[in-house]
Amino acid sequence: MGRHLKAIDTVPATARPLVRRTRRRVKPAHFLFGFSAAFAFVLVTVVDPYSGATASPYFQIAGSTTDGGPAQAVLVAGSYTNTITRDGYAVTDKPKPVPVVIPAPKKTQSFIAPSAAVPDPGSAQAYAYDAVAARGWGEDQYNCLVSLWQKESGWRVNAQNGSSGAYGIPQALPGSKMATAGEDWATNAGTQIEWGLGYITGRYGTPCGAWAKSQASGWY
Repeated sequence: MGRHLKAIDTVPATARPLVRRTRRRVKPAHFLFGFSAAFAFVLVTVVDPYSGATASPYFQIAGSTTDGGPAQAVLVAGSYTNTITRDGYAVTDKPKPVPVVIPAPKKTQSFIAPSAAVPDPGSAQAYAYDAVAARGWGEDQYNCLVSLWQKESGWRVNAQNGSSGAYGIPQALPGSKMATAGEDWATNAGTQIEWGLGYITGRYGTPCGAWAKSQASGWY
């Protein structure tokens, strides 16, 4: 066998049959058709990636239903508003009882003067008793007048307040005011009483009104 192979190898090249290789030219029309078909397939795949698979009986597009129910809608890259409705409620606290404060009755101050003693005849209080009756006032007004001027001057004609300068039975301030009732205002009890009763009538109405003011504030 070895010899046989060697004999074949020694065959001259000129004795070998010539094998002519020919190139097959691709026609332009065929090339254009193939390119168009490939491009169309790629384009269809990009635009509708499911177009090539819808022929399968087992293929379903995501989100589809087979029971005829409503299809789901998917919104991509969009804005949405999620509205949550809650049942309203109100919290009502039990009202606390409000204590009713009943104000205590105000204490009424009694400014009733005590009963005055029967004045001595010819005294300043005797003159005042007649002057009060002449003005139509009762015994109660006389009692208030006695208490008022007892507090102010002790019924002394020459009583003088060292700090204020008030003078006489009614403690006129200044004492010279009593000159309207008489020139003897500094020494005459009757002149001072007449001026004092005129002042009380014009300022407080009655001797008891002046007494109440004196009890409330300390002066009249």
